[in-house]
Amino acid sequence: MESKVLYKVNNRIGYITLNRPEKRNALNEEMVQLLRDAFTRAENDKAVKVIVLRANGDAFCAGADLAYLQQLQKNSFEENLADSRNLMQLFKQIYTLKKVVIAQVEGHAIAGGGGLAAVCDFIYAVSEAKFGFTEVKIGFIPAIISVFIIRKIGEALAKKLLLTGSLFDAGTMEKYFLVNQVVDKKNIEKAVNDFAIKLCVTTSEQSLANTKQLIANVQNYSFQDALEYAAKLNAQGRENTDCKRGIESFLNKEKLSW
Repeated sequence: MESKVLYKVNNRIGYITLNRPEKRNALNEEMVQLLRDAFTRAENDKAVKVIVLRANGDAFCAGADLAYLQQLQKNSFEENLADSRNLMQLFKQIYTLKKVVIAQVEGHAIAGGGGLAAVCDFIYAVSEAKFGFTEVKIGFIPAIISVFIIRKIGEALAKKLLLTGSLFDAGTMEKYFLVNQVVDKKNIEKAVNDFAIKLCVTTSEQSLANTKQLIANVQNYSFQDALEYAAKLNAQGRENTDCKRGIESFLNKEKLSW
């Protein structure tokens, strides 16, 4: 039986594919763990520099599996907390991963599925895709993803997305700065591939990892502490082999390919 999460590598791009189309790639405990395992594999894979998260079928991810939601109603608070932390760890893992993650969204991304896309560094979406954090419509709350959404787009827009539970098309989400680019369905695979390849050949892997760390952490500090943290990372960055190589190539006017 084919895995519900697929993994392959091509041209330094690691592809992680949701492969549960008959359930609209809905999330349950197994899917969350398979995704965590796949992202750990990609982060440690020396053949991978950039990661693309995509999905088979009509939907990117429809959120939580209905059977899974029914089971959660029978859980104790401690069991639900452990399960919530499992999803939290997946979102945090993607957000803080050392490698850039691009979401290739070719179908609807709803509730937890919208969260899965939102924690990626970049989102490319087809115009037909809809995004929605619909938890409030079933008496639930978009708790974990709210932390990331507010960081990415601010409180005002987060309220519009999270409090209304409405569905928004990809074009609107691009205006809200959650989607980076809307692409025709026939062109999205090439657009994502071209962008991933560009990152691979024009940027330092060490610099990408350190910059992601900077963006994730700097918001946790006061203004002065943030400046001190940035200065420390700046000094550490100068000691990296990639930095030394990049400066040498710049000074010698040599074309550099990473």
